[in-house]
Amino acid sequence: MEKIRIAIIGIGNCASSLIQGIYYYQDKKPEEAIGLMHWDIGGYKPSDIEVVAAFDIDQRKVGADLSKAIFAKPNCTKVFCNDIPEMGVEVTMGRVLDGVAQHMAEYDDDRTFIISKEMEKRKEDIVKVLKDSGAEILLNYLPVGSEEATKFYAECALEAGIAFINNMPVFIVSDPKWASRFEEKNIPIVGDDIKAQIGATITHRNLASLFRERGVKLERTYQLNTGGNTDFLNMLNRSRLDSKKESKTEAVQSVLAERLDPENIHIGPSDYVPWQKDNKLCFLRMEGKTFGDVPMNIELRLSVEDSPNSAGCVIDAIRCSKIALERGIGGPLTSISAYTMKHPPQQFTDDKAREMVDEFIAGKRER
Repeated sequence: MEKIRIAIIGIGNCASSLIQGIYYYQDKKPEEAIGLMHWDIGGYKPSDIEVVAAFDIDQRKVGADLSKAIFAKPNCTKVFCNDIPEMGVEVTMGRVLDGVAQHMAEYDDDRTFIISKEMEKRKEDIVKVLKDSGAEILLNYLPVGSEEATKFYAECALEAGIAFINNMPVFIVSDPKWASRFEEKNIPIVGDDIKAQIGATITHRNLASLFRERGVKLERTYQLNTGGNTDFLNMLNRSRLDSKKESKTEAVQSVLAERLDPENIHIGPSDYVPWQKDNKLCFLRMEGKTFGDVPMNIELRLSVEDSPNSAGCVIDAIRCSKIALERGIGGPLTSISAYTMKHPPQQFTDDKAREMVDEFIAGKRER
């Protein structure tokens, strides 16, 4: 089959894990493919994905071959596949806008971005790179809080006529105005804000569903996360977190039997711990009442490598987007968005979302 040609904005830890995974699974047999939610989607395997364009603003990555850029600082995710050949894709200087929080300039170069002195690209420059590369799908891996930059690249996708997967919490796919623009052009979009395979939010959602299904009244809950990658460093600026907190909180509220008052639910990043690097720790507590109004609580500590956990979902979103392109389907892809994203245009339980994705793959569901 032909390759799925993708472009990536932001060559950080998440992009590194995704690209490592494409090569890691290329020689695997289905029975050896540990860590995938789907081995085959519409005939496409993980290794059928090809990165044809990449954008970043860090001088250690701009101008470098993508095979080298994914391992450049400040990336710190686990290397599970270091045998990446020269890819022949040079990282292009992108557009900064609000993609870098001001406070990050206070940290040493090993932990933050060094903005390239190369001239920032205009929209027409980005669009030209996308068109010349033959990219079919654009992935957004910008830092949390990059509202202007995300909208800029969404405009680039619209102008280039390619699908857009929004992996971060700026509301594009779940905003009816943006969604209608992609639908009018018959361009598929998936988003917003990527879930992990087994991460803090998906675990919290499933425990919340368990409370509901077993008749336990959830009265209050929190989810506190710490990590040491650039994402957590960026999120020390609390002003960049509004959409992130809304996305994560709504993902849990949407599966509750009864929505909690804001003072009884707290979900969001807690702190930056440099030595954790790309390891994310989640501290979760849920308090409720069981039979006879008797109180109970659950406390959970979850440790995951953040970026591979995200790549396990993105690799399905990419292949479902390709199917949509082949079938001439535009606008929000409801099923894969609900399955892989925290803030999709429409929330469903995770079991229902999985069922919908399988129906979409089989051609029994339009989107």
